[in-house]
Amino acid sequence: METLRHIIDLFLHLDVHLREIVAHYAGWSYAILFAVIFCETGLVVTPFLPGDSLLFAAGAIAATGALDPWWLFLALSAAAILGDTVNYWLGHYVGPRAFTGKVRFLKKEHLDRTHRFFEKYGGKTIILARFVPIVRTFAPFVAGIGAMSYGKFILYNVVGGIAWVAIFIYAGFKFAKNEFVQKNFSLVILVIVIISVLPMVFEYWRARREAKRGEGRGERGEKT
Repeated sequence: METLRHIIDLFLHLDVHLREIVAHYAGWSYAILFAVIFCETGLVVTPFLPGDSLLFAAGAIAATGALDPWWLFLALSAAAILGDTVNYWLGHYVGPRAFTGKVRFLKKEHLDRTHRFFEKYGGKTIILARFVPIVRTFAPFVAGIGAMSYGKFILYNVVGGIAWVAIFIYAGFKFAKNEFVQKNFSLVILVIVIISVLPMVFEYWRARREAKRGEGRGERGEKT
């Protein structure tokens, strides 16, 4: 419970914590932010780290002159691209071992289906996943498992990574001096988080609805 409270405090007061980091570590702040973005995108065990909100807050801090916006953009774009690249290769080398048949719920057909899905929708998936928390952490891993060609993956990885970082840093930089944003920064961060997870909530709701429809058709079929 205490850990959850700390995580919520971190998200809601991200600007305060980030200002403290910049004040204490100065130039090393870029390396710290690089590490957070890299881990959030590159390690499947750390999807809980801030992504969208951190980029927005970093852009807002850059607007005050405490961080250089261009160095910030270059460092975090590199972190996002490198993180997805590492995640892809982790999925490529580690993921297939889970489909040996020894794990009951992981079947080879799931791997083949993932391969077909990413070959057909891979580009759009990798780019759009950047803007959905948690999903962006697992998308490159699944792409690696599904054997999506690396040449195709790296193209969408670079485009998606640069677009993601640029949009949120610019938004933070642009609106940092807005009076409403200054007075309600925690609320703005909360809205960003909510909007970011809406696609995931919608997909979960849609999958549940389709599953219930399938069960309903099955029951009607048995009755007939």
